[in-house]
Amino acid sequence: MHRELASGKGFADIVLLPRKNVDSPAIILELKVNKDADTAISQTHRRQYPEKVRDYANRLLLVGINYDKDTKQHTCQIERI
Repeated sequence: MHRELASGKGFADIVLLPRKNVDSPAIILELKVNKDADTAISQTHRRQYPEKVRDYANRLLLVGINYDKDTKQHTCQIERI
């Protein structure tokens, strides 16, 4: 697990990399407050976070999570690459 993994164009909030020789996807988590989950996923693409972890796993999950302070609700979007 890596927090604030530098990508050269920003920092991914949380990155989970699989152990060597384990067939699991890498996961990039982008967290937002009072935005939306789509914005979080868009940021991962715009700042090229997936390219930073391509060497660690054949599969990748992008997870965008937003917390709305007013409604106290979470939204989540997951994209497979």
